[in-house]
Amino acid sequence: YDSPAGSSSVCSEDNTGSTDFNDPTNPRNKPSALPPLGSSDEGASSKRFLWTLSFYAQFFDVDTSAVLSRCLAALYPRTPFLDTLEGNPDLYGPFWIATTVVFILFITGTISQYLASTHTAEHFAYNFKLLSGAAGLVYGYTLIVPVVLWGLLRWYGAASSTSGGERITLVECWALYGYSNIIWIPVALISWSPITALNWVFVGVGLAVSGGFLVRNLWPVVSMVEKRTSRVIVVGVVLLHAGLAIAIKNLFFA
Repeated sequence: YDSPAGSSSVCSEDNTGSTDFNDPTNPRNKPSALPPLGSSDEGASSKRFLWTLSFYAQFFDVDTSAVLSRCLAALYPRTPFLDTLEGNPDLYGPFWIATTVVFILFITGTISQYLASTHTAEHFAYNFKLLSGAAGLVYGYTLIVPVVLWGLLRWYGAASSTSGGERITLVECWALYGYSNIIWIPVALISWSPITALNWVFVGVGLAVSGGFLVRNLWPVVSMVEKRTSRVIVVGVVLLHAGLAIAIKNLFFA
């Protein structure tokens, strides 16, 4: 039986010039330069749009250890806070810190009102306006003030030396203000005392710690603008933060 010419050519190739698939010089054995479908490179190159969930999910992509370390850095600062963010500011920590402050202010404010009612003949009733007031105060301050500050810094062209010469981002401003609220958790837990002077001391400590944290971390950014303007911005930051502390004292621990 005579095999077809095509078969003989294949056989001759196998017998005389066989193709070795283990030979590294064989172009068939070279890896493809194209990434496989569904690879991380393909996902990294995809754009995130403002109206998609993936755009907002990137700001909550942080693990618990990173959030705890940032909370510790806000209470016991050793390095500039923007350095601890490592170019990955999050909104997860600021959101839950603000939410915790809101509920603790409501609970301790209710306890304070109950203790005050024990010295009167009036019947005590829960005041749920404290909850809405705490939410409006804390969420509003943490959301709006950083936006105004970022707008001013952007207008004057302030750049952060800790961000490689780039302007401070809005998310970094939110993270800075959000983590500065961590001190209000212990302050709210101990400020329900019926002793007014003692409550003022606690609130004053919270103001000093959180206000100092903000000024210390904002100054490298604010100092990039004209000297007089930078002082006005810092004074405005301090006054607004003092207003927050006074509002907390008068609304919940009067």
